[in-house]
Amino acid sequence: MQRARLADFLRTRRAALQPEDVGLPRGSRRRTGGLRREEVAALSAMSTDYYSRIEQQRGPQPSEQLLAALARALRLTDQERDHLFRLGGYAVKPRVKTVRDVNPGMARIFGNLPPDAAALVVTDLGETLRQTPLARELLGDGLVYEGLSASLHYRWFDDPAVRKIHPADDHATVGRELAADLLRIHTRDGESSRAGEIVRALLGRSAEFAALWRAHPVPGPVCARKRFVHVTAGPLELDCQTLVDPDQSQSLLVYTATAGSPAAEKLRRIGLHG
Repeated sequence: MQRARLADFLRTRRAALQPEDVGLPRGSRRRTGGLRREEVAALSAMSTDYYSRIEQQRGPQPSEQLLAALARALRLTDQERDHLFRLGGYAVKPRVKTVRDVNPGMARIFGNLPPDAAALVVTDLGETLRQTPLARELLGDGLVYEGLSASLHYRWFDDPAVRKIHPADDHATVGRELAADLLRIHTRDGESSRAGEIVRALLGRSAEFAALWRAHPVPGPVCARKRFVHVTAGPLELDCQTLVDPDQSQSLLVYTATAGSPAAEKLRRIGLHG
């Protein structure tokens, strides 16, 4: 428990609120901004003396229930609430978000992409949420998968057909990148998360994944240049630009080729084929 920092954090958040922000009357005698200690205590269903002792760095460690009440009273964001709990000496469980829809801001950007863009929106576990026709022709239809197979991290090690879009020489590198990314997410979200479910399933199904997992791979570039093999256009090398949503639950991937290059011409032909 970090008493001094906890007390200071509560004081700053109390000072940032006005009575009307929390449904309290301002009153004619109020001379200073912010909430009073007794107001925060009442909103949190605790005594003024108990709350005052927290701000004065005295008394016992507040319980998780009391900190949760303070977070509600002070209208803290999820991030501020987590910070409050850490200052109070409690571990914060990862906030796992189940993503099925494209976030509004990401959807607007995706909707303004040119029709010939090879782009897709994916979750952090490689679940396709939306893709352009060109991306579907280049990478396959990611929207047809369900369950664990919706995750590219899972499909790569469970379905050999998925690997056909990359040259055989690159399979080891792609597998290591996906295993490293899955390790990162698993570390962040914990054993009981969807990442944990995928890891448990793959450890029982893929010796390749199990070997990579034991090696503790470290993620490299988020989306480096990649080589692809298309069924009609043949091999092509593309750059990948990545836009990560602020909540980090999903990313927009856009694959591009240098104007006038053979890869650009192949992309054009793939688009005509689709």
